[in-house]
Amino acid sequence: MPNQDAMRSLPSVEKLLQELDTGAFDPVPRPVVADVVRREVATLRERVVASGTPLGDGEALAAVTAAVLGLRAARLQPVINATGVLIHTNLGRSPVGQRAADALRAIATNYSNLEFDLPSGQRGKRAGYLEQLLATLTEAPAAVAVNNCASALVLILKSLIAPEKREVIVSRGELVEIGGGFRIPEIMEASGAVLIEVGATNKTNLEDYQNAITERSAAILKVHRSNFWLGGFTGEPMTEELAELADRSGIPLVEDLGSGAMMQTDQLAPIEHEPTPMEILRKGVGLVCFSGDKLLGGPQSGIIAGRAELVAAIKNEPFFRAVRCDKLILTVLQETVAEYLATRHSDDPSLPHIPVVRALATPVEELKERAQNILAALSSSALQAELIATVARTGGGTMPRSEIPSAGLVLRHPSLKAEELAERLRSGVPPVVGYVDEDALRLDLRTVFPDQDEELGRLLQHLAE
Repeated sequence: MPNQDAMRSLPSVEKLLQELDTGAFDPVPRPVVADVVRREVATLRERVVASGTPLGDGEALAAVTAAVLGLRAARLQPVINATGVLIHTNLGRSPVGQRAADALRAIATNYSNLEFDLPSGQRGKRAGYLEQLLATLTEAPAAVAVNNCASALVLILKSLIAPEKREVIVSRGELVEIGGGFRIPEIMEASGAVLIEVGATNKTNLEDYQNAITERSAAILKVHRSNFWLGGFTGEPMTEELAELADRSGIPLVEDLGSGAMMQTDQLAPIEHEPTPMEILRKGVGLVCFSGDKLLGGPQSGIIAGRAELVAAIKNEPFFRAVRCDKLILTVLQETVAEYLATRHSDDPSLPHIPVVRALATPVEELKERAQNILAALSSSALQAELIATVARTGGGTMPRSEIPSAGLVLRHPSLKAEELAERLRSGVPPVVGYVDEDALRLDLRTVFPDQDEELGRLLQHLAE
């Protein structure tokens, strides 16, 4: 029999709901709060029955409060990214521009002409306008968008292989893991393609590709090493050489480019050059695919551009419907691409209003000035804050060698550890995410929007109270 005193220490669900300040849990719906309380009470009951030990005063209330607050923290919400990582996968990768955000609200809250031809009043073509914009931006004969870059690669391969031609040739030095535990060989296997590895990890010659081509070959695949690099005794054929070999052999050359840079990264910041889809296609590549939510600065999506007949075959592949974009993604991507085109072809060319592009190009002196303004607001605070030079990174599996000179703040508190400071900032509204290094909390301003500076200063002032 359970210990009766122990069981009496366990409050009922109804009593806990009455004691909880449910207003503190907004915007978690009250039915969800009730479900969490029931689950926590069941867990506490199992513990009490197993141990026979009564709960302490307020222990049940503290447990359910922590559980509901934990759930509330998991709700998608804006955060201030002070990590210095521009394309932070855990923080939603690239923020979209205001133009795209405004269009998203308009489309999301209204009906739209998603598949309706307004001139004829008949059923229309989904994403036809976007596809034209993408083709213009990438300087390709045709382009199409799907829900992410991994599905873009699967779709490409599925459209190219046939029962008698299933082999896809790829260098051993390009069999990368793209994140989340997913690897290029596994993605290729999901498409039904047969992987033919050539060369060595560090060196692959043109002859390695040539010797692997047979009547069963469907394509040559090149994977851009966007999330790591090879150094030392390395070698690989030029893309132009591979394209010529593929053309001579009657098979396409496909490149998974990954990052989707649309501008010269080495001109935006003192970092390495990241190949653009336009550059790759000019070298004779038949199809290129890349992510929409990395250096492009749009929503999660995968973009495919290249030869018109190859893109047409992709759109006729039955799997295409399973990975197509919905109206919200199409809207954000459409306006992001339009922003690039508007600035590229204007009489006074300027940087597009794409947050990741602007963040890359922000001068360090401007970041230092912003940091000084925040410090001035903290002059009477117990928080010890200093201006420091920092190093920002692109992140998101993009340009791993690039270190972007930046500036930010280093924070210390006389009675709080750096980890406690970081936790308190993450618990604020909005949450602020920095990083701990050398027993201090650091905030990099390259990834903080200028219009967030005042709010960040307020949160830091509150932190010190």
